[in-house]
Amino acid sequence: MSTLLPFKAVRPVADKVALVTCRNYDDYSPAELAAWLNFNPYSFLHVINPAYVHAQKITLDKRFKGVAHKYQDFKNDGVFVSEEEPVMFLYEIQTKTNTFTGIVAGTLIEEYKANVIKKHEDTLQYRVELFKDYLHQTGFNTEPVLITYPDKTEINDWIVKKKKEQPLYHFSTTNKEKHTLWRIGVDSEIAWIQNQFESIPELYIADGHHRSASAELLYDEDNHLGNPNLKGFMSFLIAESNVKIYEFNRIVRDLNGHTKDDFLALLDEHFIVKSKLQELWKPQDKFEFGMYLDGEFYALFYKQENPNPGLLENLDAQILYDTVLHPILGIEDLRNDERIEYIPGKQSILTIKELVDEGEFEVGFMLFPSEIAEIKALADNQLIMPPKSTYIEPKFRSGLMVYEL
Repeated sequence: MSTLLPFKAVRPVADKVALVTCRNYDDYSPAELAAWLNFNPYSFLHVINPAYVHAQKITLDKRFKGVAHKYQDFKNDGVFVSEEEPVMFLYEIQTKTNTFTGIVAGTLIEEYKANVIKKHEDTLQYRVELFKDYLHQTGFNTEPVLITYPDKTEINDWIVKKKKEQPLYHFSTTNKEKHTLWRIGVDSEIAWIQNQFESIPELYIADGHHRSASAELLYDEDNHLGNPNLKGFMSFLIAESNVKIYEFNRIVRDLNGHTKDDFLALLDEHFIVKSKLQELWKPQDKFEFGMYLDGEFYALFYKQENPNPGLLENLDAQILYDTVLHPILGIEDLRNDERIEYIPGKQSILTIKELVDEGEFEVGFMLFPSEIAEIKALADNQLIMPPKSTYIEPKFRSGLMVYEL
């Protein structure tokens, strides 16, 4: 049984929503960030980075308090409005290649604890603690956890019907995305959606493992204060068939002391290695890997010596780690080793070629993206994928919706 909660959302006024909302803070280059902050006084980036105006270097404690104060300034200036009653929303994102539609609602911490809301990625405790402190001091969150649910005909049909209604917002962004938001505010409609999700036994986190873990930690520490908003966290729930899963490709700075010939010979133990010369070759199926080394592309076909691999051992990202990254290239810690970096699979493999050709990196690896069934199977068995195994869309815009604590 899965529970959805309406909440008293805070959101931008309609005539400023396109100016307020922004991509994730980390997606902006320093120059791009400076441009937005200098020329758009309504950007939510001003809330996220309140010290920018004075080019201050401040402690995290002061920064979090500054975020809270700047957010309150936006509310006092009428940039944000609050829903009078708890509601949910239907949200659609149209990119150049995909259309994503999901429900924005609260989900229960207790169901997260009980593994009704399942996870497949590990978290770093310091990041969980940091974001918990952020939530505690700012008193809000604007980045929902992306959660998938099994496709249901009834919900799909309702979404089609709901989209025919007048939306709250319909706006475009500078990266040529279209965003549309509908309010779900009628009690009977909210109850119907809740009833639909009560028949879904399990939900799966696609993106936002640190956010959900931080919400749980804050709940454990502050629930005694009696704040009902702490019992849930904001989620963007989307049908399994509607998420887009990309791989994370890997680039490594050196060959760990091996010559090119020695490295290729070592790969031969676990892979059939075929040169593709200058062909921009990408894996076409599971157990296939692309590689770019010394101006040349290669196809690596895993020999699958183990006839009965476990779920985790069967994962392409784990195979690459177990056969190449760790034993040959000497990379143990995939999160913190500075010799390895990650490129989202939605970027062209020319990015990998350019980075290797420039000399900062020596070899790049291209993976085949995981499927949702693979992710669910790992979560069902409480197994954890290697770091940076998946890059999942859609991505929610910061400042579109605020869940106050």
